Amino acid sequence: MISSDRFSLSMRLFHWGMAALVLSMLAAGLLMVTSLQPWQLTLLTIHKAFGVVAILLVTARLINRLRHKLPALPHDLADWQKTVAKVSHWLLYFLLFAMPVSGYLMQYFAGRPIDIFGLLRLPAALQVDIHLYALFRELHSLLALALIGMIALHVGAAMHHHFVRKDDVLKSML
Repeated sequence: MISSDRFSLSMRLFHWGMAALVLSMLAAGLLMVTSLQPWQLTLLTIHKAFGVVAILLVTARLINRLRHKLPALPHDLADWQKTVAKVSHWLLYFLLFAMPVSGYLMQYFAGRPIDIFGLLRLPAALQVDIHLYALFRELHSLLALALIGMIALHVGAAMHHHFVRKDDVLKSML
């Protein structure tokens, strides 16, 4: 394992690249469910393709994460806060996996294959199952809300470290 007082360059690139991707995917998802405009189908097609990209990136990110030692949290941080930090990070990883999986299963059971930028097509079920489609659609929505909440918690914690505690936690990811 590689150790440092800041995150490795690869970890920082994965973090900020995925932050941009996830925020844009959440914004696109919210736009799609509130509109029936003609552009919605195009956005949906792009959203699904980038969902496949997201699961590939989060897999690569997790592998990268396991190869690197994280910078230590401030020594004066309470044990419960260290535990919350670790649990919330692993919950973020879980949500980053669960979102595209639930999205794919939603499309799968709706009988809709996923076209990935015209390069590859993920299959759909041969027989539509409206009940499983509805289940995964609801799950995808609930996971999106959970992810939004976890991102808000994550950003809030980073701001707390930077502006209130005035430690180097945020700087270690910049």
